[in-house]
Amino acid sequence: MELRVLAVGDVVGEGGIDCLSRCLRPLKRLRGIDFTVVNGENAAGIGILPRQAQAIFDAGADVITLGNHSYGKGQIVPLLEEHRYLLRPANYTGRAPGRGTALYDLGRWSIRVINLQGRCNLDFNCDNPFTTADRILKEEEPAAFTLVDFHAEATSEKRALGYYLDGRVSALWGTHTHVQTADEQILPGGTGYLTDAGMTGPLRSVLGMPPEQSIEGFLGGIRGRHQTAPGPCAMQGVLFTLDESGRCSAVERVDVQ
Repeated sequence: MELRVLAVGDVVGEGGIDCLSRCLRPLKRLRGIDFTVVNGENAAGIGILPRQAQAIFDAGADVITLGNHSYGKGQIVPLLEEHRYLLRPANYTGRAPGRGTALYDLGRWSIRVINLQGRCNLDFNCDNPFTTADRILKEEEPAAFTLVDFHAEATSEKRALGYYLDGRVSALWGTHTHVQTADEQILPGGTGYLTDAGMTGPLRSVLGMPPEQSIEGFLGGIRGRHQTAPGPCAMQGVLFTLDESGRCSAVERVDVQ
């Protein structure tokens, strides 16, 4: 038995959604992808609207994960409560709407997806992602495959969690920084790993934002209202091949333009 899992980097703006809608299903057919996790927390620039979540599911996502902008658009809150295929970070406090992990029964196999958020420069009163992962793996129903989207700023925190969970999860990838890293690997215990899956959004941008707007902020000016850069987009992510032991046998970066 072999399972092919695609993790898609942060979808940014309507251009990112259009790119996903155009590229995802053809790639799934071409590569025989069985399960797809898409990070959608920037679909509205900051946050995600219900119609955008539906568009991402329609594009071919099985699960949508979020991050530090989970509640950037208040309209998404009821959907977070109702829809078990839409996850926010599991290490948010118990008062936060929604869920951070879920088990999906696909008949031949079961898959658990865990969404976590880092605390290095992203500490929104989150619990420790390391101990949160421990608790979930100990207390929740086990699965044949366990996938982790770690939405974090610091590469050191991402790599540390990768090694910490090595051998206990099938694959772990980072999101949030929107720049695809080139360190795809299988860790010693068999966990597939990539520090950041990249971004599904405009090529000529700074994390999806018009370069001029980002530069103005770094010069000490006022960036103004968040905008998404225009122009051609790319879909980036990482493809994991998992074997019947629950371990990873291959990791490959994806960049479709």
